[in-house]
Amino acid sequence: MTSLRTTRTPRTRIRGLGVATAAAGLLVGLLATGPAAATPDPGDAPVRGTVSSEQAAEARSAIQSGEIPGVDEIVHTDNIKHLVNIPKDALKGTNSDLAFQGKYAFAGNYDGFRIFDISNPAAPKTVAQVLCPGSQNDISVSGDLLFLSTDSSRSDNSCASTSQPATEKSSWEGMKIFDISDIANPKYVAAVETACGSHTHTLVPERRNVYVYVSSYSPNAAFPDCQPPHDGITVIKVPRKAPEKAAITGFPVLFPGEGPDGGGNPGGPTNPGVSKTTGCHDITVLPSKDLAAGACMGDGILFDIKDPERPKVIDQVQDNVNFAFWHSATFNQKANKVVFTDELGGGGAATCNAAVGPNRGANGIYDIVGKGGERDLVFRSYYKIPRHQADTENCVAHNGSLIPVKGKDLMVQAWYQGGVSVWDFTDSRKPREIAYFERGPISATTFAGGGSWSAYYYNGHIYSNDMVKGFDVLKLDDRRTDPAKRVRMDELNVQTQPDYFDDFADD
Repeated sequence: MTSLRTTRTPRTRIRGLGVATAAAGLLVGLLATGPAAATPDPGDAPVRGTVSSEQAAEARSAIQSGEIPGVDEIVHTDNIKHLVNIPKDALKGTNSDLAFQGKYAFAGNYDGFRIFDISNPAAPKTVAQVLCPGSQNDISVSGDLLFLSTDSSRSDNSCASTSQPATEKSSWEGMKIFDISDIANPKYVAAVETACGSHTHTLVPERRNVYVYVSSYSPNAAFPDCQPPHDGITVIKVPRKAPEKAAITGFPVLFPGEGPDGGGNPGGPTNPGVSKTTGCHDITVLPSKDLAAGACMGDGILFDIKDPERPKVIDQVQDNVNFAFWHSATFNQKANKVVFTDELGGGGAATCNAAVGPNRGANGIYDIVGKGGERDLVFRSYYKIPRHQADTENCVAHNGSLIPVKGKDLMVQAWYQGGVSVWDFTDSRKPREIAYFERGPISATTFAGGGSWSAYYYNGHIYSNDMVKGFDVLKLDDRRTDPAKRVRMDELNVQTQPDYFDDFADD
């Protein structure tokens, strides 16, 4: 078994860092206002704030003692190798999500997207960079089509648009669609405006059409195009041969109920510190099983997508003790478990410390018990990285994917400045980390947002999109994960989970 140790002086797990000052400074300021999405305007500099002199002194002391890496220092377990980092180039905004097709990686950025040729994972080459501002620019691909989410109010739907208040009726937010049949010259072919924009989206691909589930939230009576109640998702139908005819087919209500916000979590003051459910943040579909899992602010849901235009909720769960903002979901291969993430602090707070503890800003592991429409989500345990971070570092559970190994439940996951964690949840009650990669804080004296937004496993390597530092490629060598190297995929959108062993052949 590969030992879990760093490539530098052995690092002490920091159990006390941040305890003395957790009641002051940036962390409490962010958490007191409730969770929010980490969505600076396109092109903005990384989030920066102030920390107390005591917090800064603690961070410097921890670096000097070797408890945490130095500023920008890279550390990792000896079963992970950092192959390469590709810094930002023409697109200066925040790096966001990733998608894959053949020998290409597609990297979202708040200012547009970048396409890499990853034929040689140790030396990716830029194929194209497309300037098209509109946070978050969540990205997916299917065949000759590329999909891009816009969740910031823009003057129009063009790639030359400018920021404009959401209070103006003429403002635009929604989905953009590109033709990538000529990979070096993507062509913008369609746009569909959606209520409250498109924070994220999920593809349900079929032979003739691609259905797009658009997740958005936080309606406001002052926003003409984002009115309450907003208790469902937008469904867009995109004909593959005529994407310019893309159109909304419906708005399925996932949280029916009385009141202005339907039947979702009411949030505070009923459930203090928990986000009120006014839509979904992200959805993961498992088309081979006609299943989807929704991370919907204050709720986690399991639903049936046999009819993709009319999804039906099977079960709905809440965690009003430790979850603040249900952020994303991942099925295991057998579809008898779901990992939900809690983005405590919206990705803009220091939550990986002893004061916050191991159960908040973490993953919740749920077993799926029962059959058909009688299936239930049953909580089993939490998983959070065991490496505490400085109070100058944003850190919380974020985007990850399965590592396809038969008989095992293995996952790689981004934790912002907490780095990239590889962990095993085969035993739902006893998850454990088996590898990690991370950089030291961007600053030891000032809070600065950054780190890995998404970390996904694709065709033998881990790819990470760092918000600030750029595109990283990692190689994982471990007998527990090595069988995954034989699984080769033609396409991967992590929120459209494949059946790795039926959809794709082993080499």
